[in-house]
Amino acid sequence: MPAHPIAGVATEDERLWLNLFSELNEVQRRRFAALKALELKWGGVSRVCELTGMSHHTVEKGRDELKSKDTSVPGRLRKMGGGRKRIIDKDPRIKGDIERILDETTAGNPMSRLRWVNKSTYAIADELGSRGANVSEDTVRRILKLQGYTLQANRKSVEGASPPERDAQFRYINAQATGFLRKKQPVISVDTKKKELVGDFKNAGRTWRRKRNPREVNVHDFPDLGKGKAVPYGAYDVALNKGFVNVGVSSDTAEFAVESIRQWWKQLGRACYPRAKELLICADSGGSNSSRSRCWKRFLQDFSDETRLKITVLHFPPGTSKWNKIEHRLFSFISMNWKGCPLTDYQVVVNLIKGTRTATGLEVFARLDTNRYAKGLKVSDEEMASLRIRRHSLHPLWNYTIGPRR
Repeated sequence: MPAHPIAGVATEDERLWLNLFSELNEVQRRRFAALKALELKWGGVSRVCELTGMSHHTVEKGRDELKSKDTSVPGRLRKMGGGRKRIIDKDPRIKGDIERILDETTAGNPMSRLRWVNKSTYAIADELGSRGANVSEDTVRRILKLQGYTLQANRKSVEGASPPERDAQFRYINAQATGFLRKKQPVISVDTKKKELVGDFKNAGRTWRRKRNPREVNVHDFPDLGKGKAVPYGAYDVALNKGFVNVGVSSDTAEFAVESIRQWWKQLGRACYPRAKELLICADSGGSNSSRSRCWKRFLQDFSDETRLKITVLHFPPGTSKWNKIEHRLFSFISMNWKGCPLTDYQVVVNLIKGTRTATGLEVFARLDTNRYAKGLKVSDEEMASLRIRRHSLHPLWNYTIGPRR
């Protein structure tokens, strides 16, 4: 079905029949409007009302008359402009009173023609009543629409100014990743997915089931009703389009994050890159792989000592985690794959992650990690001094390389 024209803008065909519409009498207008609404099918009544200024009730009345057997025209017709006068025509002060009420509660850009209010039409009608005007909330709604107001929700769009160091970091990450891929060295994007309750809990989304046979789950999402929480930590191979998820049952700590990377290397990375000498990790600046975490660097040092890999870590600037490739190349597809499926136990979580596939060839591997990871571990200054860490000249807090000590 073709899309309807932009609201408020009449097409050439609509302008032609609107010229004819103005020459019809009252009955002919509503029947002609109903006919046009039927031609447009879905959304036709709203479109005709928008173009002609008629109410939905008038167009629906015309439609009922077209469908009835009696299509005769009444002997008495009102002249143009007949009928009950609008309340703002009879009492223009009401429009001004509404404007004054809205001035106290209106927000937004004063230069915009489109405005919004946070006071309900019922509250505005009550306020008008206290000022001596008997106006219904439906009338208030019509007046607000005539004055260009609409009900609107908040929209996340303000990111603030883009600092120069953020753009430079993005360019640096891109250049480093390109260099690693050219040398056929592994590049992975890592992060922790949102923790999930394990048990008979509602999972967002819908699945195909027989009619009136929904999956019954707990009414309340109390953790003690389930089996615990799943903590999925993922590693996405940028070059091979392969994902690995280590599903933890404990806490999201730096030790758990590095163990997840270690398991990726043992089960995927080592076989895919047998000649690898370096590893590039792209990570967020916060969470278990925080750029300020001493534990993260200390456990990465142990991993480097084990594998003899030189590990380069590049952190995305704060507030830019959505640009991390693992978010939109792995985690988003996992969420779509298990939508509407209750995560009844840990094996279900692992199986649903493993079953994630895409048309572009994404493969996902997963395992369950039953180890317990302690929170609050501390790394002393002496331990930090023993790390073989080289910070890069550009944003040394975000970019560094850890080499094996032996």
